[in-house]
Amino acid sequence: MKLNSGFLAHDDGDQKLLVSTGETKFSGLVRTNSTAGFIIECLENETTEDEIVAKMQQKWDVSDEIARADVRKIVDQLKSIGAIDG
Repeated sequence: MKLNSGFLAHDDGDQKLLVSTGETKFSGLVRTNSTAGFIIECLENETTEDEIVAKMQQKWDVSDEIARADVRKIVDQLKSIGAIDG
């Protein structure tokens, strides 16, 4: 899976912003916390849920269960607005 090319990710200090370029049904801006921002960064390149979970565990002291739940929640939300391909 990968971030849809109709969305641009931008770092704005503490937050990662996800902006629709108008090429998608979603029009707007998504502001994220650090966890969601990290997941979006991972999605800028083709990746899998397992790879994102492993990267989260390298960055933070988090269990597989919690990391996987966070990834699924964010990925589901991004899919619901058409921000993820695959």
